[in-house]
Amino acid sequence: MKLSEFKYDVPESLIAQYPVDIRDESKLMVVDTKTGANDHKIFKNIIDYFQEGDALVINETKVFPARLFGVKEKTDAQVELLLLRQLGSTMWEVLVKPARKVRVGNRVQITESLGCDVIDNTTSGGRVVRFDHNGEDFFDLINKVGKSPLPPYIKREADERDREMYQTVYAKKVGAVAAPTAGLHFTENLLEMIKAKGVKIIPIVLHVGLGTFRPIQVEDLSRHQMDSEYFEISQESADQINEVKLSGGKIVAVGTTSVRTLETVANADNLVKAGSGWTDKFIYPPYQFKIIDSLITNFHLPDSTLFLLTCAIAGKDRMLDVYREAVDLNYRFYSYGDAMFIL
Repeated sequence: MKLSEFKYDVPESLIAQYPVDIRDESKLMVVDTKTGANDHKIFKNIIDYFQEGDALVINETKVFPARLFGVKEKTDAQVELLLLRQLGSTMWEVLVKPARKVRVGNRVQITESLGCDVIDNTTSGGRVVRFDHNGEDFFDLINKVGKSPLPPYIKREADERDREMYQTVYAKKVGAVAAPTAGLHFTENLLEMIKAKGVKIIPIVLHVGLGTFRPIQVEDLSRHQMDSEYFEISQESADQINEVKLSGGKIVAVGTTSVRTLETVANADNLVKAGSGWTDKFIYPPYQFKIIDSLITNFHLPDSTLFLLTCAIAGKDRMLDVYREAVDLNYRFYSYGDAMFIL
């Protein structure tokens, strides 16, 4: 498979800059891979597609305000840091801007009580930094001074509303630098209604990092290397997922992050095992899924790892047709956009 086979055009006017006022009032395209039909609904109608005994697998990662702004000591040059992942108690991998001006040995001061020293370069063009924060809780400081790390296609500064809306209602475990955006459509009320229908809502964790969003820069897809992202699946969640599979229920994954996590821990019997660790799993056509039956997802960037994963489920030609139809019908695209349910 070649990267150039997965290109399509999205008018800039369809790239959502703000979320809808009510999460579950976004549009939903239902893509039936068996009949070839596409239905057009409102997201809260998704409940009609669940049956008792099914499972909805959600990613409980929580986004933290990972964009920090400081000044480089001695020169007072403005520096932006994007926290990617924690490497130790005070060590983080970060992206820096402007990268050419931030070198090993430099110090960046963010506030009076929060600063960092640049101690290494990374192979992906980032930096490793060591923070000091005068004994104060690191994440308390970050929550005070950081900004929500909105994607670059959202052409505005993050505001207070993003702190709430760029976060799923079930987010619990801090560690993501970007939201698992398929989950943004759910409300607490909708989840309760799904649960009341006899559907198990099963939590897992994948801390969304650069691996999910880093552009593919090679034409030959077999040569693309995903950045690793941390995941956790508890024994209770693994047992519940396996129980649903063995009883014939459907496993519905919320978002590509949930899919990649489940497929990472699949065993030879097409069941999942509990555990935690790092995954760099890259799913693209052709791929035989072992765990999931259906996927709830957003409309993604062209030739991205996320779009390729949807093509592995529904087929490249079908998904390209689906995206053309979404453009024709003015669906909203990307993180704050509308949703798709691939059956």
